[in-house]
Amino acid sequence: LHTPISRMREDTAEPLEQNIAFPSPNSSKGPHHVPGNRTLFQEPSLKTNLPIFKLKESCVRRRYSDFEWLKNELERDSKIVVPPLPGKALKRQLPFRGDEGIFEESFIEERRQGLEQFINKIAGHPLAQNERCLHMFLQEETIDRNYVPGKVRQ
Repeated sequence: LHTPISRMREDTAEPLEQNIAFPSPNSSKGPHHVPGNRTLFQEPSLKTNLPIFKLKESCVRRRYSDFEWLKNELERDSKIVVPPLPGKALKRQLPFRGDEGIFEESFIEERRQGLEQFINKIAGHPLAQNERCLHMFLQEETIDRNYVPGKVRQ
């Protein structure tokens, strides 16, 4: 399930595209957690030919809190309307639940789809594509929360 964002380059007839996909829970790269840890990781994969991105392909591991960080950074530093994230799973983390909580397949798939929609809307926005926080989120192994906000130049 990809949401392609296309524009035409002025200097060529090649369409500009970017796709960010989250592998499904059934794939080897799907959402997963470390045994003994109550943390669920997502692995967004970026494929793009947009010149603003230094890497044309990347795959990173992100927690829900990393998505919250990106949303907060964009709301603080950019002029775009940032879409909402899927809700937190506070009730699913309570002990003594009758289900698997945050590791229940239907919840994982619902959250994966919501995060995929969120990041594709952000990455498809021309103003957000210039934000350093988005580039770090999509292309760096770790997020430096002490980074200096700003714009990325081509």
